[in-house]
Amino acid sequence: MKDNIFQGDDVFDYCVNLSTVDVVGGIHKTISSLHMESWRNEMREEIDRINRVLPTTFPLEKTSAIQLWIRTSFKKNEHFKSEHYMLLKKAMAPLELALWRAKLLDENEEGHSLGEKQPTKRCKMNDEAARRNEQRITSGASVVITNVLPFLALA
Repeated sequence: MKDNIFQGDDVFDYCVNLSTVDVVGGIHKTISSLHMESWRNEMREEIDRINRVLPTTFPLEKTSAIQLWIRTSFKKNEHFKSEHYMLLKKAMAPLELALWRAKLLDENEEGHSLGEKQPTKRCKMNDEAARRNEQRITSGASVVITNVLPFLALA
């Protein structure tokens, strides 16, 4: 964020009638795409806060009130965007597993359709391997394969 967003430190200090600020630009699009409704509501509340504060702010403090509001809004927005990206990254794991599993299933089907016998591997499964195998099965990959991959194939 630019710290010196205003030309002077007192640019609004003598604007006695300044009582509202209209926020324009991409911030509304960013807010509407946040994952959690509570985040969207909190950001909208933060944006609206300045219009409740300004009418009662002493005229010589209006610039600093606006600057503080901008900094607070920016920090909240950055925090929610970073949380949003973390959730998206987490949600990608089942999709990646599903794609991996779908590819394996396709390869196995292709091998069988060509009359090739898949080699049988024997391995000693320990508790850790069994747990990993269970996690793969319960990872949500089957949901993604059933519901998401057909949709992606249409694109």
